[in-house]
Amino acid sequence: MNIGQASKASGISSKMIRYYEQIGLIRPALRTASSYRVYSDNDIHTLRFVRRARDLGFSVDQIKDLLTLWRDRSRTSADVKAVALEHIAELERKIAAIQEMAETLKHLASHCHGDDRPECPIIEEIAGSADGKKLGIRAPFGVAAL
Repeated sequence: MNIGQASKASGISSKMIRYYEQIGLIRPALRTASSYRVYSDNDIHTLRFVRRARDLGFSVDQIKDLLTLWRDRSRTSADVKAVALEHIAELERKIAAIQEMAETLKHLASHCHGDDRPECPIIEEIAGSADGKKLGIRAPFGVAAL
């Protein structure tokens, strides 16, 4: 099948399929005489694996590790579990950081009058942070700071 069909079958856009090939996450597709990419059922299975791993929030590097383990029939489940546990810890750190940001904003919002006055602790805290004062929060991995 061509890249458009592979995209539909796997749920990964054609652009991302090309990118994954470029960075070596997936093997380059076979090419026709006219240089069109051709994907096999096995390629689609691999792309679906990648899509599911991305849906679970694994990084490209982690997916590379998982693909290596998936293809290695002599792997141990302990190796796979280690990758998953590392990812869980990372997700939990992100969750904690997002919760911390939400608590900070809830606190600031509860002290904002929300009326016609210009004074607002939310803006003051953010402006103070922009001037070098610390908000007391940290942005989680992949989440932009306030």
